[in-house]
Amino acid sequence: MALTAHDIESLVALRHALHRHPEVSGEEHATADRINDALAGLGAEVVIGLGGAGVAAVFDSGRPGPSVMFRAELDALPIIETGTPPWRSLVPGRGHLCGHDGHMAILTGLARVLARARPVRGRVVLLYQPAEETGAGARAVIADPRFAALACDWAFAIHNMPGIAQGAAWLAPGPVNCASLGLVLELHGKTSHASVPEAGISPAPALARLIPALSALGTGGVPGPGYRLATVTHARLGERALGIAPGWAELLVTLRANDDEGLNLMLESARALAGAEAESAGLTPEIHVEDHFAACRNDPQATAILARALETSGITHTPGPLPVRASEDFGLFAAVSKTAMVFLGAGEDQAMLHNPDYDFPDSLIAPGVRVFKAVLDEIMT
Repeated sequence: MALTAHDIESLVALRHALHRHPEVSGEEHATADRINDALAGLGAEVVIGLGGAGVAAVFDSGRPGPSVMFRAELDALPIIETGTPPWRSLVPGRGHLCGHDGHMAILTGLARVLARARPVRGRVVLLYQPAEETGAGARAVIADPRFAALACDWAFAIHNMPGIAQGAAWLAPGPVNCASLGLVLELHGKTSHASVPEAGISPAPALARLIPALSALGTGGVPGPGYRLATVTHARLGERALGIAPGWAELLVTLRANDDEGLNLMLESARALAGAEAESAGLTPEIHVEDHFAACRNDPQATAILARALETSGITHTPGPLPVRASEDFGLFAAVSKTAMVFLGAGEDQAMLHNPDYDFPDSLIAPGVRVFKAVLDEIMT
């Protein structure tokens, strides 16, 4: 059963409302309430608060059969939106600049279709996941005791992708998103008066050496076997004062690799470098990891199903330059399901993801729903 014109109008209005009221990772409670309201009356069993602010809508046939999960994300980004659509963000410093508002609209469109034609066997779980942008959301959902009852045989996701023409997509089995993590390094020494720097222990020389040394752990290139990229994203040395020789420094580095094993090797090397520099300079290091994303891989069987769904929906697909450098926590669901993600073209002239003027194309909502419905039709037949 296809979406009606009224459905499309309502889903576009939902997308615009979500866009106006973005919430960042870990704060998506009002977004979850808005999704819960959009699901009202559609006949699903709704689980709220999953893994924090997550929402799951379960359409159960009551008969034995396969179980299928479709996932969208709730969170926005801490970026000031510079685009000027009528539905631009009303929250200063926050914006749906990755298209998660559109992903939620697609999933809600599938809920409308399922409300009119429930699965004849098995069950369907529509997961609106929190905190994808930090890599914490999928872990929190999977760790939630209620998730065990929701785990499915199959799991699928769509991510919009600027730079690909609308009506086209990237899809391939195997690696699709690199593994990555954020390394936060603090170096603690001792402050002194700027006139007698020798009376203190400054982390400045160690910081100056660590920036190129850590960057050299991975110089990028084309993602594939052996791919490594280390990107210094922030550095801070002492207080902003002219009379104080610094006694503290902070360095943030994003480490990225084609697979989890490669990322772990990079992390070990980074820890060793930081430890050696700190020891030689008489500094005390503190190292911790944030925003840890596992590599995302497409299961061959799930990918084949998604490929046929794209073809049924009139969407051409190629392997594209997969894996992409950006990370995704959807891959964690591979521990419990056969997973596959497709990158759906958002337009060749569209602003890139995380750009301040990005806006999800409303014209992708209906094709996204068609692809998910075609997946269901094959699995549930």
